[in-house]
Amino acid sequence: MRRAEVEVRNPSGLHARPAATLVKAAAGFRSQISIENISRGSAPANAKSLLAVLGSGVERGHRVAISADGEDEAAAIEALRALSEGGFGEVAES
Repeated sequence: MRRAEVEVRNPSGLHARPAATLVKAAAGFRSQISIENISRGSAPANAKSLLAVLGSGVERGHRVAISADGEDEAAAIEALRALSEGGFGEVAES
């Protein structure tokens, strides 16, 4: 299992559009992928489910852990970390 912690910098957090971008990217991997809102202390949610990601309530400034477990876990974590650093397809503010 691999894990990365990132800070969400999107002005509106993981609302519908960036959440959908995350889910679409996660769905491209065979590994089981989860996202956990560390700032809220929420349980891990399936990162391949839009409703689960939206339900984690990730807002700007929240720290999240992205975990992957499976045959392509390293590639999944690297891709999702890069996606996060790129603001999940939106302009991220520092």
